[in-house]
Amino acid sequence: MSTPNFLPFALPEIGEEEIAEVVDSLRSGWVTTGPKAKKFEELFSEFLGGGVHCLAVNSATSGLHLALEALGVGKGDEVIIPSYTFTATAEVIRYLGATPVFVDVNEHDFNISVDAIRAAITPHTKVIMPVHFAGQACDMDEIIQLAREHELKIVEDAAHALPTTYSGRLIGQLDTDVSVFSFYANKTMTTGEGGMLVTKNEEILARCKVMRLHGISRDAFDRYTSNKPAWFYEIVAPGFKYNMPDISAAIGIHQLAKLPRFLERRKEIAHKYEQSLSDLPLTLPKQHRDDDQHAWHLYPVLLTAEANITREEFIVKMAEHGVGCSVHFIPLHLQPYWRDEYSLDSESFPVSQRLYEREVSLPLYTKMTDGDVEKVIHAVKSTLTN
Repeated sequence: MSTPNFLPFALPEIGEEEIAEVVDSLRSGWVTTGPKAKKFEELFSEFLGGGVHCLAVNSATSGLHLALEALGVGKGDEVIIPSYTFTATAEVIRYLGATPVFVDVNEHDFNISVDAIRAAITPHTKVIMPVHFAGQACDMDEIIQLAREHELKIVEDAAHALPTTYSGRLIGQLDTDVSVFSFYANKTMTTGEGGMLVTKNEEILARCKVMRLHGISRDAFDRYTSNKPAWFYEIVAPGFKYNMPDISAAIGIHQLAKLPRFLERRKEIAHKYEQSLSDLPLTLPKQHRDDDQHAWHLYPVLLTAEANITREEFIVKMAEHGVGCSVHFIPLHLQPYWRDEYSLDSESFPVSQRLYEREVSLPLYTKMTDGDVEKVIHAVKSTLTN
């Protein structure tokens, strides 16, 4: 149970439109993948533009797994990923029996280092999987060029990157193989649980669509809504159960429509933080490409040496002031499974290690009032100056 007046780290903003759409789904009798999931996919394709195809899934993790499977990743293959990410980025590689190759990130934006990618490429490398951290795009021109030079595929982990742009194009429109977005409860828009796989490649789309639902040769929705007998289907592969139900898509339809407003509010909060916290012993996140759009999914700050407080003490004191914080992320080279399975050590990831030891994520979400934002600012100032 939350403490009265305690500001949590994240909350979704759900309106009456989403609620009414979910109720409509419940009353319609079609609660699993059906017309609203199709509509959500179509609206998402229109939002991104650029001729992309979209496939709604029950999580971004599912989407990443489907993408790698469609690209033929398997035993003996290597996939390059940053250590500074959530475990889902790595675990989907292991699902397929392939090997994640962990590399370090940039100091200035927490994103995967192009030089580290280059140094990690071997004859076994098949895919590069950049993670767009906190809502800011990776150095995609260089990554795409590197992939072309070595005939590698690119799957973008875009869980934080809606609606992020790079060189004026939305993530999802770039010249990569697949992008996967997350609609988890704390993301820039939500479906509760859910994700969207985006690709321009029709063969990849077709494979992902089959594998999304048990390897069945045609959509269950098409079979059950046909006005002619359509009971026959074929299993063409040992697929998965990764479809998004209409109940989730019903939320997504209206969240997507609100995304431009959500972005503006996130930008307002980020700007207020920058104005108010710049004179404190903190390194604040910056938008490094002025002509591009930061999604501001997270607001990660770094405690400097002058702060004279540990990260753990900072989080405890913020909680005492009634403000919840988080840490993004505990790097995978520190997580027991990945550390032990791949003999990882902190010395191999010096930037990731330094960032982790000093990083705190402040609340940043659209449901925050101006008073909530001021409460966070006051708590940070009190924590660092008293």
